[in-house]
Amino acid sequence: MENTTIAVTREVQEEIKEFGNKGETYSEIIARLIESAKKRQLHDLLMSEDGTTPIEKAIERSKKRWQK
Repeated sequence: MENTTIAVTREVQEEIKEFGNKGETYSEIIARLIESAKKRQLHDLLMSEDGTTPIEKAIERSKKRWQK
């Protein structure tokens, strides 16, 4: 793989190091962080309650709609 250079502040460099394990390259650390962020985004998307109806409210609506 071809390498590239990304300019970051010393502060950011130190923060990246904090996420690393012994012997891990910056590239490996960043790749792992990206993978973790992707998983978190997917989790947040799948678990979002936006546009949902609580089960109690859905039951209440169904009882009103299909009364005996």
